[in-house]
Amino acid sequence: MKLIIQIPCYNEAETLEVALNDLPKHIDGIDEIEYLIINDGSADNTVEVARNWGVNYVVSFRNNKGLARGFMAGLDACLRNGADIIVNTDADNQYCGEDIEKLVRPILNGEAGMVIGERPIDQTAHFSPLKKKLQHLGSWVVRKASKTDVPDAPSGFRAYSRHTAMRLNVINEYTYTLETIVQAGRQKMAVTSVPIRTNAELRPSRLFNSMFGYVKKSMLTIGRALMMYKPLYCFAWIAGIFGVAGAALGIRYLVYLAIGNGEGHIQSLILASMLIIIAVLAGVIGLLGDVISANRKLLEEIQFELRKMDYGQGHEEGKDDIAEKTKEQNI
Repeated sequence: MKLIIQIPCYNEAETLEVALNDLPKHIDGIDEIEYLIINDGSADNTVEVARNWGVNYVVSFRNNKGLARGFMAGLDACLRNGADIIVNTDADNQYCGEDIEKLVRPILNGEAGMVIGERPIDQTAHFSPLKKKLQHLGSWVVRKASKTDVPDAPSGFRAYSRHTAMRLNVINEYTYTLETIVQAGRQKMAVTSVPIRTNAELRPSRLFNSMFGYVKKSMLTIGRALMMYKPLYCFAWIAGIFGVAGAALGIRYLVYLAIGNGEGHIQSLILASMLIIIAVLAGVIGLLGDVISANRKLLEEIQFELRKMDYGQGHEEGKDDIAEKTKEQNI
C-alpha cells in the first residue's frame, strides 16, 4: 500500500521545510510513503527547498494557475506514480502532520474513499469571530448542496483512495475543496470526516484578499457545482418561484376582471404573462440541463475507465508501479 502526500506550493520557501519536517515517515498499514509538491509558478526557491529536503516528485507550472489546477495536477502525478492513497496538505503547516494517520485510517479500513479533516474552528485563535461564523455557514450550505454531513467543507487537509481520486473532476479555477464535496455527494461516494488539530499560523491565507471576496467566490463555486450535477432540481426551483408569482398575479387580475375593474390592472396581466414565460423557459432549460447532465455521467464513466487504463489499477489490485519516478514535470 503506497501513500503519496502532496503539497500545493506558491512561493512557500519560508514555510515549506517546516511543513515537510512535520510529515510522518511511517504509518501502520502503509508500506511506502512518498512526498510530492506542486510548484504553482513560484518565484522564490520553493523547488530548491523541496529538493534539498528530499521530496520524491516535483510538478511545476511555469506560471501561477491557481489552487484548483494545482490540486488536479498533483492528483494526476500521484496516480501516475502508483499511489493507492493520496493526502493533500498545505505548505504553511496549518495542519498537524501526525493527524495524517487519522485521515488514512478510514480508507485503510474500507470505510470511505474521501476523508476530510475537521478543524477545531471555534477554538482556532487566528480565526476572527466573523470568519468562524462564515466557515460554519459555508459548511452548512455545502452539506445541503451535496447531501453529505461534512462539518468543515473548506478544509484542505484530505485523503483520497485511488478509486475516488480517479473519479474527481474540478472545473472551477478557484478551489477544489467545495466542488469535490458536492461532486462526491451527488455521485454517492463514501465521504467521512475525522477531527484533526491545527498549528499556529505562520503566514496569512493567500486564497482570498477579503472575506467578502471569499464568500462570493465560494457561493458561486457551490452554485455552479450544484447546477452541473442537479440542473433539473435547480431550474425547477427557479421555474416554481416565477410560476407561482405569475399565477398569483394572473389570479389577482381575474378577480378584478370578475368585479368589473379589470381595465385598470392590465399591468398585472402583462407582468403575470412575463413571469409565466420565464417559468416555462426555466423549466425547459432544466430539462435540457438534465439531458446534458446524463451525458456528463456517461463521459465521466468513460474518463474513469480511461484513467484506469492510463494509470493502472494500483497496489490494491496487486499491480506493480506503472510510472517511473520523474523528478520534475513542466506544465
